[in-house]
Amino acid sequence: MAFFSRRGEAEIALTISTKTFFKVLLLVVATILLLAALHRAVYALTLIIIAVFLTLALNAPVSWVARHLPGPLRGSRTSATALSSFIVVVLLAAGITAFIPPVVRQTRSFIDTAPQLVRDIRDQNGQLGQLIVRYHLQGQINEFSDQLSSRLQHGGSTAVSALTRIGSSIFASLTILVLTFMMLIEGPRWLEFGRRLLREDQRTRADRLAHDMYKAIKGYVNGQVMLAAIASALILPGLLIFHVSYPVALLGIVFICGLIPMVGHTIGAAIVTFVALFHSPLSAVGILVYYILYQQIENYLIQPKLQANTTNLSPLMVFMSVVVGVSFGGLLGGLIAIPVVACVRVWVLDILRARKVLSQPQA
Repeated sequence: MAFFSRRGEAEIALTISTKTFFKVLLLVVATILLLAALHRAVYALTLIIIAVFLTLALNAPVSWVARHLPGPLRGSRTSATALSSFIVVVLLAAGITAFIPPVVRQTRSFIDTAPQLVRDIRDQNGQLGQLIVRYHLQGQINEFSDQLSSRLQHGGSTAVSALTRIGSSIFASLTILVLTFMMLIEGPRWLEFGRRLLREDQRTRADRLAHDMYKAIKGYVNGQVMLAAIASALILPGLLIFHVSYPVALLGIVFICGLIPMVGHTIGAAIVTFVALFHSPLSAVGILVYYILYQQIENYLIQPKLQANTTNLSPLMVFMSVVVGVSFGGLLGGLIAIPVVACVRVWVLDILRARKVLSQPQA
């Protein structure tokens, strides 16, 4: 194929062979198909990436358990993984058993007392009714009541939707647990297989690069665990001040939610506020404000500094990576942004050292 372009008196001819044309066309079609496949597989990829992070977080404990197993089981990664998974499942089941039944009982109690609460609001009795009158919120309350009545009339479809979401969440959780279990067992074999595919002179550099990237990712996971622990410790005074029921169980909920970047504390705040509502509306408002205040302090002060220390990134780079990750990929982007940037940093530094731009790290 030939293309001609005339500029002044000169004529430029651009010739592209048929083979090259079809190669470019095939590459464009393959790229479109790959992007379409990735778009369809976003949900599955999200589960896999979450399982990868859990595998990295549990790899060190599983390795420690494998080294300390008694007798013939010593060194068995399968036995260590099974034991660690069993402990995790037992702890989760114990937390759910301790938390769900009291919440169900209090929900029934709240439903039974809801008519009296509505009458107090309309008659301007009690603290909540006086608060609504003081700040002229009658219009908003009436609008909320109309919306609530409309939703209650369609309670059947809402319940079905809620059950569907719960079932989907349970299926996703089981899938993540199975993937994590299999990755913990087969992961080392996969890494060793990939290492054998390299030439002998490339293995030392690949080992160092893989070690540095694993260290950065593990530092991010450990930093997220530390953030969740800090959140649990600092939320406890608020739970005690506002007399929220079941503070110990709620601490476990806050810790688990704190492991989820970006939206974890929003979920935790919703759960804690909902439980506080059973004590009193003022307690719910107080603990919500307290939680939001802590969340802002963590997002802008604690998290960037802590993740900077655990991943060797600057606080500015941590904050920028999260903002860019969320803008591109939402929750999944925010989840993987920091470790991806940390791994890219390790890779770039390795290239610069290979080209003698930077000095080699000391052994």
